[in-house]
Amino acid sequence: MNIQAKLKVDPRDGKLAMAHFYVFIVALAIGGLAGLLQTFVRSGKFELPFGIGYYQLLTLHGVVLALVMTTFFIMGFLHAVVSKTAGTYTNRQRTLAWISFALLTIGTIMAAIMILLNEASVLYTFYAPLQAHAVFYIGLTLVVVGSWVGSAAVFMKYGEWRKANPGQSSPLLTFMAVITLMMWDIATIGVATTVLFQILPWSLGLVETINVGLSRTLFWYFGHPLVYFWLLPAYMVWYAIIPKIIGGKIFSDSLARLSFVLLLFFSIPVGLHHQLVEPGIDPAWKFIQVILTFLVVIPSLMTAFSLFATFESYGRSKGAKGLFGWFKKLPWGDARFTIPFIGMLGFIPGGAGGIVNASHQMNQLVHNTIWITGHFHMTVAFAVILTFYGVAYWLIPHLTGRILTKKMNKLAMIQGITWTIGMLFMSSSMHIQGLLGGPRRSAFSEYGGAAQAAEWIPYQIAQAVGGSILFISIILMVYVFINLAFFAPKGEQEFPVGEVAKGAEKTPLVFDNWKLWLGISAILIVFAYTLPLIDLIQNAPPGSKGFKLW
Repeated sequence: MNIQAKLKVDPRDGKLAMAHFYVFIVALAIGGLAGLLQTFVRSGKFELPFGIGYYQLLTLHGVVLALVMTTFFIMGFLHAVVSKTAGTYTNRQRTLAWISFALLTIGTIMAAIMILLNEASVLYTFYAPLQAHAVFYIGLTLVVVGSWVGSAAVFMKYGEWRKANPGQSSPLLTFMAVITLMMWDIATIGVATTVLFQILPWSLGLVETINVGLSRTLFWYFGHPLVYFWLLPAYMVWYAIIPKIIGGKIFSDSLARLSFVLLLFFSIPVGLHHQLVEPGIDPAWKFIQVILTFLVVIPSLMTAFSLFATFESYGRSKGAKGLFGWFKKLPWGDARFTIPFIGMLGFIPGGAGGIVNASHQMNQLVHNTIWITGHFHMTVAFAVILTFYGVAYWLIPHLTGRILTKKMNKLAMIQGITWTIGMLFMSSSMHIQGLLGGPRRSAFSEYGGAAQAAEWIPYQIAQAVGGSILFISIILMVYVFINLAFFAPKGEQEFPVGEVAKGAEKTPLVFDNWKLWLGISAILIVFAYTLPLIDLIQNAPPGSKGFKLW
């Protein structure tokens, strides 16, 4: 391995990662503005100018933030991580990664143009029978294909490392990157299938109708693992980077790998729990997938145990006494640690909300309410995005040859804390309004009757307040990003990669046995989806024709 790769990401790979991060920051600004305007509309105190439709804005917000922003950040982060831990990309691998970036960008522009032209106001789930322009679907297909090409570059580098280091466990962060992208590639087969073979021919007028139940099932085969595509990079940071930032050690390499393997197993064959209120799917299969969904609790608790064991071990090494004495020893003034740590805490209520969503009886209460929107904001927009911000504070200057100054660290702390305050206003009020019956995806306060709408108004105003604070935080993030990319003092910013504690057990080589892990994943997916899909195809009702939402 190139020794320099252990110290610093090769500048050529750094430029590749930074290209992804430039799109990330632009997407954050655009999507954040769309979200701010949405909260103003829902408050009942604001009307959109220039004939902009609410659902046009809602689609822009969902697609740009949940799909575009996250995908670009994650792909850039994974390329940087693999280059750092497995070695500099070869010219062929780097070329593949740049082709991936080009496909992602072209696809994003195509989809964005259709949304801005109001030809694709179909929300980020793009449920049929809502119909968008064919260019929108082609753009999304290019985004998926582009991510596959980027995955190939990572897999090639991993294979190259394995050949050069026989009999050794792969670098932990590289292993985690491979798991993340394998899960993503398997999951996106579902959305690619429905877009290419159902939605795109229908949008082009080649067929008149579409099997809505089948298209939604294929979407949610992808839609739930999408949540883990967001989450696993955050887990990578929590497990393998935060320990180095605080000056501690990784509690257990094996435990970290096992949790990722279990997340691979249990993240994909569970999409039916998003369809508990939908007809056409046998309740027995819904129940089976609910059970598989709850099994995700196991790796989540393993993660919590491992992380807090790391924190406690570090605190004890610094002389902490008592049950929670270690808590005071953590570096609370370091934004690289504090902001992701707040994200970790935010994932606790986020996970609890997920248990509600996946439960048969409780799902009936919240399914079509704004509770669901609040849940997504608590998980991806709070826990995950705060962790991404924490990464950006050190990774951007590392890649650009600059340093995180004390001034920028202080501003980063303010940015993360304002994001936390804004998201607590936003998500908490959404959860409460949802329990009161407030609908999701709706701009209209009158829905459900004037008396009930009046009951929701304080929560909708709270969402507007939260959205305003969040947008201020976005402005701060853009400022910090630009400073760290172009204006911060030149220097060497550490790329923190944690080391395993000395007393930890040696990592078994079985974790690099992909035939075993992919085989088990395939068996679970075939078991969970074969009969439901056959049933949806054989017993399909008359197809639905398309219509425009706005």
